[in-house]
Amino acid sequence: MIEVRRYTEGDAQAWNAFVERARNATFLFDRRYMDYHSDRFADHSLLVYRRGRLLALFPANSSGRVVYSHQGLTYGGLVTDQQATTALVQDIFRAINDYYRKERFERVVYKALPWIYHDYPSEEALYALTSVCQAHLKSRAVGTAMPLHGHLPFTEARKSGLRKARRAGLQVAQCNDIETFWHILDDNLWRSHGAHPVHTLEELCLLAQRFPQNIALYMATLDNVPVGGVLLYLSRQVVHTQYISATEQGKRVGAIDAIFEHLLSEDYAQRFFDFGTSVIGSTCELNEPLIFQKEGFGGRAVCYDVYEWELWKLRNLGN
Repeated sequence: MIEVRRYTEGDAQAWNAFVERARNATFLFDRRYMDYHSDRFADHSLLVYRRGRLLALFPANSSGRVVYSHQGLTYGGLVTDQQATTALVQDIFRAINDYYRKERFERVVYKALPWIYHDYPSEEALYALTSVCQAHLKSRAVGTAMPLHGHLPFTEARKSGLRKARRAGLQVAQCNDIETFWHILDDNLWRSHGAHPVHTLEELCLLAQRFPQNIALYMATLDNVPVGGVLLYLSRQVVHTQYISATEQGKRVGAIDAIFEHLLSEDYAQRFFDFGTSVIGSTCELNEPLIFQKEGFGGRAVCYDVYEWELWKLRNLGN
């Protein structure tokens, strides 16, 4: 009854059209986004059909004998429309497991999409992960989010930063100067962690050009000199902070506090503001100074979960 086949470039239009009408998708699942780093990942995404009708998408890549959903994205998971029921999603996962098993893969690592990104309740997949896949929780990162309307007030620490920003005369506005912001971000990451941004400057400029309605940059300036910025990813339900960074001067004068006050006063159509995760590396150890700052704006915890299951075990269980 259910047909599973691997994504090819010829499926891009059908794939993107399904993403547009899905109840649990963001523009990160658009192939124009997914494929910007196709040279880094071996794509092994799937399309799921029944009687010729597209039922679901499974954004994924492979490495060795392992399937990931998806290493190049913040989150992954099964993408469905409002017609997908719990029993159907179970059947879909059985079909997906059968496909990957026949392709001689051994294991699946699955990044679940946090519930705040759902347009409509969509946790059938979470149920199927345990009922069908016998999956276990591999890791859990903690993020910070809040409703855009009726959120908690700023803490005194954040109010203090705002007072510094006002005394310094900081100005906050939306702009398109991705290059200046990227260099602030890169310098900050290199000094603090000896690392570079996940996106190169060229990649970030390309994505901003491809998705002008979904990627927005806000910068704080002091005497017309940029001292901090926040790069946003805008989906249907969530305003997400993809990158946050400030110069040393910007940190001293509360640049990030000023930007967030500006952002939270904007009239966004989305329901939630997501500050992103606050963990250290793959261990998911809590980054206390970072989450302290985010919770100071009124945010509270949302989990980013990763599940894992062994495909060979399912054969023994009859799935």
